[in-house]
Amino acid sequence: MKLDPKTTAFVFPGQGSQAVGMGKALAEEYAEAKKLFDEADAILGFSLSNLMWNGPDTDLNDTVNTQPALFLHSIASFQTFSRLFPDFEPVALAGHSLGELSALTAAGALSFESGLRLVRKRGELMKRAGELAPGSMAAILGVDIPTLDTVCAEASVAEEIVQVANDNCPGQVVISGAKAAVERAMAGAKAAGAKRALPLAVSIAAHSPLMASIQGEWNEAVNSAEIHHPKIPVVGNVHALAIKTADEARADIKAQMQSRVRWTESVKTMSEMGIRSFVESGTGSVLGGLIKRICSDASIQPLGAPADFNALQ
Repeated sequence: MKLDPKTTAFVFPGQGSQAVGMGKALAEEYAEAKKLFDEADAILGFSLSNLMWNGPDTDLNDTVNTQPALFLHSIASFQTFSRLFPDFEPVALAGHSLGELSALTAAGALSFESGLRLVRKRGELMKRAGELAPGSMAAILGVDIPTLDTVCAEASVAEEIVQVANDNCPGQVVISGAKAAVERAMAGAKAAGAKRALPLAVSIAAHSPLMASIQGEWNEAVNSAEIHHPKIPVVGNVHALAIKTADEARADIKAQMQSRVRWTESVKTMSEMGIRSFVESGTGSVLGGLIKRICSDASIQPLGAPADFNALQ
């Protein structure tokens, strides 16, 4: 084993990492992974696995499917690793946005079924919020957070709010909110020296006040889910601090709906815990790229396909 559990964290991706074919090779190689895909299909009442493996990508990119698909691949990868290396327990876990629910499930705070149902509900509610209060998001490159906070404050008015949604890494930030306010903030960011300000092809203003329309129903869903104390600390998105109790987990995933994803701070928190290796469990390598820009000396290991497991031997 190339990894040291005392200096290793597992991280779990959020939306944007999905791709047709995700998890297929894993399920073909490992019976425990295939069992989990079959279980997910039974829980949801339709073949999510077929959609993940064969598309079409238009359906896979619908947030009601994207979120459980990413969750399923992440947990299948983590559980396969845990069965292959039963004595390996990482120091911490963390997930980006949706990935925080994957992390909490991997930590034992949520059962697989509870986590999957909650993630599916999250996708349904966020889609509805986008229909009730359409907004937009934009990627801003080359501006620091304090400057962008000021830009967003100046671009916001009472009924049109924009705020930082994802602090992904230094120089790469996503803003979210009312369409007009986002457009004003993009112009303001360029005036403040942004290298680029790119609108994202979404109508859902995630991690912004435009999620308020479904916040009550999301709170009810979280309250009704059985949540336990995490067996492994999970660094949460809202405060970038380790979540150690069920109450802290519940509060974080409720607040996360309208709050900033503090990914840069989360990675720094893990670095301060002595973590030097990050294993990205599930689809893609988006988080690995962000982590490298936050901690250039960090070691990154993808974990979503059989070849990734073989590379750990």
